[in-house]
Amino acid sequence: MGESAYPSGIKESECHRLTPSDPVARRMSCRPMVRGAEVCASRAADRVPGLTRGRAGSLRRAFFGKFKERRHRLKATIADVRVIASTGNWIEGEAVQQLEKTARLPGMRLAVGLPDLHPGKGSPIGAAFAVDGYVYPALVGNDIGCGIALTRTDLDGKRPKRENWAERLRNLDDSYDGDTTPLLANHGIGPSGHEHSLGTIGSGNHFAELQAVESIVSQDACEKLGITADAVYLCVHSGSRGLGETILRGHFEKFGSQGLSSESSEAEKYLVRHHHAKRWAAANRELIAHRMLRRLKTDGVCLVDVCHNYVEQGYVDGVKCWVHRKGAAPSTEGAVIIPGSRGAFTYVVEPKDPSSHSAFSLAHGAGRKWSRSDSRARLESRFSTADLARTDLGSHVICEDKDLLYEEAPQAYKNITVVIEDLVNAGLIDVLAILKPLVTYKVRR
Repeated sequence: MGESAYPSGIKESECHRLTPSDPVARRMSCRPMVRGAEVCASRAADRVPGLTRGRAGSLRRAFFGKFKERRHRLKATIADVRVIASTGNWIEGEAVQQLEKTARLPGMRLAVGLPDLHPGKGSPIGAAFAVDGYVYPALVGNDIGCGIALTRTDLDGKRPKRENWAERLRNLDDSYDGDTTPLLANHGIGPSGHEHSLGTIGSGNHFAELQAVESIVSQDACEKLGITADAVYLCVHSGSRGLGETILRGHFEKFGSQGLSSESSEAEKYLVRHHHAKRWAAANRELIAHRMLRRLKTDGVCLVDVCHNYVEQGYVDGVKCWVHRKGAAPSTEGAVIIPGSRGAFTYVVEPKDPSSHSAFSLAHGAGRKWSRSDSRARLESRFSTADLARTDLGSHVICEDKDLLYEEAPQAYKNITVVIEDLVNAGLIDVLAILKPLVTYKVRR
């Protein structure tokens, strides 16, 4: 059966800037914020390269000495490096090393690791970088515009029909067969040649998830945002699919991983393509939501849509910079959705006092604890695919890719509660509401 063309049943809604009256810090057991060296020094030796296992006291002293030496060198290049995380957080030494290495790039003024910091390909994920005079496509990555949208549906959250809803979610991985031109035009762009992927979730850590309210922390703030206790919400995490990959590949073929002078014509060309991909990604999340709502025979209103992979201009410590975010949500655009793993809660938060200290950025999720290959190796002998199709919170997982099922298992991710506590204790957010998973959609063959 063909799908109806855009416009969908989704209604547009502005994201409001809120001032929560019930600080969640009073309700959470928060740990002190510390620097990256302190985080990593408290880890087991196999997660801090170059240190010997089993001698905690000497490990701490050795690592602190190395860190101070690096800080001194970095000051010579102006860049400041900081990691916002507690000793209870899981931060790998490799991620901090990548952060420090990236901070040595020309023009770099500030490198911030957020509580979901983890190693990436060359540069870390869960980080923000403020750069003077250069644009670095590699720091944005291949999934330009990736972000998270939250839609309130008309489904009843008090009487969830998990099995029924899971059964209805089919044929979402095929290309959308409606006309996408009006949708793209509504986002201010035209066709790019990648419309066959528009409206599809993609692989990796992308997902679409039906959620219900676990608790309302700030009633007034939630009312302003449009969150009610009895509704079902659709959380969509996806990006620009093959479009962003094509843009980054084109850059690498000409320039490798090096940056572009922000005054150059090449930087201008990249930014035009980047801005197109960012809008395309937002349109993709909207169409994914439309397709799912249609399967579920309901309507919805989009409450929040925030990107966490992109570059923009902004002032950091009084200097006009290019702020690069790789797995980092902005703290300047109102409410943000921070999901955990597919078996954990999702947090609706409001940024507090955005500042240069965090590069005007927040964590975008829990962050990986294990690599994909490690996840498979650790879990395949312990859990069957049937085990992983249900979570401890009672939610259903639709993932008919066996490797992906293990790679994206809840155990492969950090504890989202610790990530949120670190943000709260750092004075960066207030928690507005906590959502629990009902049905998580990854892929269905």
